[in-house]
Amino acid sequence: MLRMIRNPLLGQRFIRKTFSFSAVANKQFVIKDHYEFDQKVINSDNPVIVNFHAEWCDPCKILTPQMTKMLEPSEEIDLAIVNVDDNAELVQTFEVKAVPAVLAFRNGVVVDKFIGLVDANMIESLIGKLARKKQQ
Repeated sequence: MLRMIRNPLLGQRFIRKTFSFSAVANKQFVIKDHYEFDQKVINSDNPVIVNFHAEWCDPCKILTPQMTKMLEPSEEIDLAIVNVDDNAELVQTFEVKAVPAVLAFRNGVVVDKFIGLVDANMIESLIGKLARKKQQ
């Protein structure tokens, strides 16, 4: 992709070649606001696991990397990370009372969820449900 860039200090214009990695989509992303949540989760063609977490939450520091690793082989399920301290509106909308809270979305609807640090089997079960339903 070519982008026209203006250098404000020199008033010069130049073309910068950039690369788009959308074909190799990053299956994990951080949600910054409600608008981005709607775009990347509610309107997603793929099922999305949404991980509501906080930087100060020790169980979150264990769960997030574990979920990331378990979702790596899946090309059909995305992982969205929502920092509860930065997204009070989303916390209220989805009635998140404790972290970590994990919600599974398909076609913009919550289809499954769990709260707290869970074992790998429960995460695998959630991933399996989303993967199977997508194939049907």
